[in-house]
Amino acid sequence: MTTPCIRMFRRLEGLFCVYKPPGVHWKHVRDRIETSLLTGVNGTPQRPLPQVVKFLAQPGAGNDGSSELTLSAASVPVLASHPLVSGPEFQRIPVAVGHRLDAFSSGVLVLGVGNGNKALSDFYKTPATRDYTLEGEFGTATDDFSHTGRVVERSTYGHITQDKLERVLAMLQGANQKALLMYSNIDMRSQEAYEMAVQGLLGPEGKSAPILKGLRCVRFEPPHFTLEVQCLNESQKYLRKVVHEIGLELRSTAVCKVVRRTRDGVFTLQDALTHHHWTASDVMGAIQQYHSSKKLRKSPHTQTKDPTIQSRGEDKKTESQQSEISEETAVSTVLHTLPVH
Repeated sequence: MTTPCIRMFRRLEGLFCVYKPPGVHWKHVRDRIETSLLTGVNGTPQRPLPQVVKFLAQPGAGNDGSSELTLSAASVPVLASHPLVSGPEFQRIPVAVGHRLDAFSSGVLVLGVGNGNKALSDFYKTPATRDYTLEGEFGTATDDFSHTGRVVERSTYGHITQDKLERVLAMLQGANQKALLMYSNIDMRSQEAYEMAVQGLLGPEGKSAPILKGLRCVRFEPPHFTLEVQCLNESQKYLRKVVHEIGLELRSTAVCKVVRRTRDGVFTLQDALTHHHWTASDVMGAIQQYHSSKKLRKSPHTQTKDPTIQSRGEDKKTESQQSEISEETAVSTVLHTLPVH
């Protein structure tokens, strides 16, 4: 028979995400969440202790005035099942971390609990696109490409304009899109490439070098600027180096002041729990929300409705029109993945 603690733990199994603040190592985040979940699960109200019938000796007075022991039946709790005797039911709750963030980065950090660790392993292997916001500053170069590193060079930045910055970003994005096609190991003239382009699934097979799928400037106030990046197989150090190389391409220098992950696959900042909500009840709610959204994403593909029942009047597009639209989508996708000269 399952206990209340076990039932609560089963409701906690799955994936969720938190917002990792800057300056905190991801291990500290994981350990704090694990401790909070242990407290919540072991603090679940327990069932009453099982009772057993025992015969207890009670002194009594006999007819001749001598004291005798008499036995009386009584129901007493089994203290061996008491938490103060047996200890907490859960000594450890396995909490795993997906795509990690270094100590100086912040943003979406995906975690798994229980059997969610297997789902997290599958999630880690998929080529999911991750989005970042990078805040940089022109005029300085450091040994680790961050604003906290040792300054190795200072330069001017008055000649930099937003138009020049966007041209460098377009050049960098074009080179990465060419690498994306190379790591895909797919003949772009094949039917397989066509079908993957229609579905938007072109990407590297397994692990590859970091690839920037998208790169644009959202704020330009020299010497400060902000970039939005969509990438694969990246590290935060690589993203800081990208900011450094952008500065060099503009005949200046640049350091990265902020690295913030805003999306990891299907998880966004709106789904992330802040440190005030790293409790068992809030984590349970986030996991249930993830399961619900997962079912909604699968529902269009699991419908069993027979398409032949649909009347021709309800079908707005003919088969030839649909094929033309799919072909235009595929061609557009392939063209956008060609390098920019």
